[in-house]
Amino acid sequence: MSLNTEQEQVSAFLTYLQMERQASSYTVANYAKDIEHFFAFFSEQGRETPLDQISYTDIRQYLRSLNENEYARKSVARKLSALRSFWNFLQREHAVRDNPFRFVSTPKAEQRLPVFFYEDEMRAVIEGIDQTTDLGKRNLAIVELLYAAGIRVSELTGITVEDLDLAIGTLLVSGKGRKERYVPVGSFALDALENYLESARPNLASKAAEQNDQLFLNYRGGPLTDRGVRKVLNAAVEDAALKSRISPHVIRHTFATHMLNEGADLRTVQELLGHKGLSATQIYTHVTKDRLREVYRNSHPRA
Repeated sequence: MSLNTEQEQVSAFLTYLQMERQASSYTVANYAKDIEHFFAFFSEQGRETPLDQISYTDIRQYLRSLNENEYARKSVARKLSALRSFWNFLQREHAVRDNPFRFVSTPKAEQRLPVFFYEDEMRAVIEGIDQTTDLGKRNLAIVELLYAAGIRVSELTGITVEDLDLAIGTLLVSGKGRKERYVPVGSFALDALENYLESARPNLASKAAEQNDQLFLNYRGGPLTDRGVRKVLNAAVEDAALKSRISPHVIRHTFATHMLNEGADLRTVQELLGHKGLSATQIYTHVTKDRLREVYRNSHPRA
């Protein structure tokens, strides 16, 4: 492969991520931004450094700039991961001789406990949704499904009508790396989904110029996007008069935390969340331990 310009090299790398690595569109977009940010750093300094001449010293200068601009460790780690992968690709394609990023250590991630809703807060979000309109019925089905299945927002927006089996209460989910898994769906979510499919989705679908099989539709009848889901959740929290911040991942954290609090084993929760290994799921055990200590302190007479 002949990669003569930086633009061609970046384009080839992003195609490689999509086709060979089967990375999600979210990952590809973020990697593209991270690489562009690295190039912009040198451009702002008035330097036009060829990629095969980038050195360890150059990278340290870039990291120092990130630190001065107070980038979070997680953001720095992701940028390094994107750039290291990019240079590995360039080395594989013989566009550069060496990968200077192999000498750079990745900062340790900050151990932040996931934010989640307590049961009464989650109930307030659900009960505050107006169920008298087509969009309200859709919104209730979205929140109930996120809470019932613990799926990611990218997984939610990728669901088709055929992926949902109301009869046996299961959902086929396409996760990271296009790995598929079946997840059970609780009775409350099934009721909300059935109501949406029967009395709301047909009305929304009729507004579209072209029909599609996506489960969740926007007000024009087109596929609902990640951004659309976030708007739905923000409105639900405002209607519930909660001060907490919300995102699809907060509901995912809530699902995992409530499952473990009620006695589910870690391996089961790992499978339901679609995590590759237990390490990504174990952070929720810290939350449940904190919850146990709180209950103990509030309940034991000699705590």
